[in-house]
Amino acid sequence: MSKASKIAYNVIKARILAGEFTPNAHLKEEELTRICGVSRTPVRDALRSLAADYYVKVIPNRGTFVSAWSNEDVEDIFSMRMMLEGYAAQRAAEKAQDRQIEKLARYCRNISQLIDAPGPIDTEEFLGENRLFHAQLWEASGSERLSIVLDRLVARPVVDRTAIAYTDHDIHRSNEHHKEIVEAVRAHDGPWARSVMHSHIQAAFQMYTHAFQCDEP
Repeated sequence: MSKASKIAYNVIKARILAGEFTPNAHLKEEELTRICGVSRTPVRDALRSLAADYYVKVIPNRGTFVSAWSNEDVEDIFSMRMMLEGYAAQRAAEKAQDRQIEKLARYCRNISQLIDAPGPIDTEEFLGENRLFHAQLWEASGSERLSIVLDRLVARPVVDRTAIAYTDHDIHRSNEHHKEIVEAVRAHDGPWARSVMHSHIQAAFQMYTHAFQCDEP
């Protein structure tokens, strides 16, 4: 994306996550150009990217609308993540190469540095390192098909909204799960890695359901 498109993407995403653009709200290009301070082309590029990341949905002949997430949607996403990421963690423990394990450990260290830094934890940086950790674990599983399915399944709005609700303690606990997964992978203990990943996803699901009222009954 161009610089202007990235600005529009970030502004629109922030307003969706903050609840200023409510679920099912119609996003009009004219209004977005004024809010974002860019022309229509960057706004259109941003909306395409937001649609690809499941923040918005495009309905032909009607326009672009903020995605809505029902209780069932969210439960399905976390349940499928638990099954598939648990399986990915088990496979990673069986197949991971040393360089992949070291990358996983490095992402844990990066998050630890964020936690230990003075002041509030930078949520965007945490999300970035968290995505890299999970993507590296999928790669270490040795299954390209599994990586593709998980990449499509892990809806960024749900993950991002969960992280926004995290306290510093929650982020610390999340990274302790990461560290234990690395230990299990390094020990080539598949059942251990799978079990910790299940706990990791279940903790995130509980945080989400306690923090947010879902968008639909």
